[in-house]
Amino acid sequence: MKSLIHSDVLFPAENSIRSIAQALYKTVSDLPIISPHGHTDPKWYALDEPFPDPAQLLIVPDHYIFRMLFSQGIRLEDLGVRRLDGSAVETDGRRIWRLFAENYYLFRGTPTRQWMDFVLSNLFGIDEPLTAKTADKTYDLIAEKLALPEYRPRALFKRFNIEVIATTEGALDDLRWHKAIRDSGWDGRVVTAYRPDAVVDPDFEGFSANLDQLGDMTGEDTGSWTGYLAAHRKRRAYFKSFGATSSDHGHATADTANLSDQEAAALFGRIRAGKSDLDDHKLFRGQMLTEMAKMSLDDGLVLQIHPGSRRNHSPTVFANHGRDMGFDIPGRTDYVSALKPLLDAVGAERDLTVVLFTLDETSYARELAPLAGAYPALRLGPAWWFHDSPEGMRRFREMTTETAGFYNTVGFNDDTRAFPSIPARHDVARRVDCAFLARLVSEHRLREEEAFELATELAYTLAKKAYRL
Repeated sequence: MKSLIHSDVLFPAENSIRSIAQALYKTVSDLPIISPHGHTDPKWYALDEPFPDPAQLLIVPDHYIFRMLFSQGIRLEDLGVRRLDGSAVETDGRRIWRLFAENYYLFRGTPTRQWMDFVLSNLFGIDEPLTAKTADKTYDLIAEKLALPEYRPRALFKRFNIEVIATTEGALDDLRWHKAIRDSGWDGRVVTAYRPDAVVDPDFEGFSANLDQLGDMTGEDTGSWTGYLAAHRKRRAYFKSFGATSSDHGHATADTANLSDQEAAALFGRIRAGKSDLDDHKLFRGQMLTEMAKMSLDDGLVLQIHPGSRRNHSPTVFANHGRDMGFDIPGRTDYVSALKPLLDAVGAERDLTVVLFTLDETSYARELAPLAGAYPALRLGPAWWFHDSPEGMRRFREMTTETAGFYNTVGFNDDTRAFPSIPARHDVARRVDCAFLARLVSEHRLREEEAFELATELAYTLAKKAYRL
């Protein structure tokens, strides 16, 4: 069948290098997917109900898609994106799909275009480019297939060859859907990850009430520093009982602190009493990253830090539509000074894994690769979010490999809410890595047998090892 994706996409143009990349890719293209960090909804796997219409599945929840359309003047309401006040938005999936198809040309040259073409071609068997003329035809074809049993979440999980996928839940989540998955007896491996932002960031909306709820859930006194830490330990243990192997921390900066117990208790007391300022809030977030790292030494959870996102940059969009609406923007980030308190405390621990992500590519060669190339506890997360792209992945390998090597990285993660795009994203990463390895082989910087070993490591083994899956 004709495909929208060329078989040699992302491989080198020069024949001899491309042939090496092709041979490497052939050995990894069908490996199982390890998805250790993501945001798919566990409810899908618990209930295993048919996905909604094509627009609700592929457009409405995907901020990569609707932020681009919004940048060209298309209203989020016209794309079906909910409003916090409950006022009307477009609910006709066909109309949303038509609007998307009419403007699909806007995605030329972007990774979103490549992911979507992969989904249309490989998942739904569509071989015509998406345009205004083909909108209704593709909508009907996708809708027809979504009604079939083989397009339900659990069937797609198997079809995608997912070995394990991690969702991400807040510290106050009751994990009911993970319990339902476990109780169902289904053999698909879906684990959770501990995301405590709402109860470690004093600037998070409802922070004080969140701490009260944390206390109610754990039976600990979250009005005291010791009770607050004990509550985290209990929640982490609860998350581990549902398969969690990692915690996830989305702070604006990489700032850490390592206060004495007395200083930390006094700081927490000011915050809990409402007598703190913004400097206290910043210090507290930094202290909690170090506290979480210390807890990881006890319970084994991998600590993921991904700073640098200036979240909710548009106050209007945030007020109207809430979080995660395409207006989290990268910013400059310091790591060398910011992480030093945490690294002084636990950086030399061999039993701790701290995975660092960045949205500031200028820090790769200057800061992140030298840090990960020295401290036993540190590993580099893959090119992520705005840099989860062919060029971003190439830059990552080029700027980090010479200093940190391959084995201080953790393979790839898709970090997505868009379930159908998971195979596409992993395929892009595997192709880019194979192309990079092929170049090293062609330049006699890597033996060919080593490249074949590394291709498997980068596509599968490193993520499984780093995340203890």
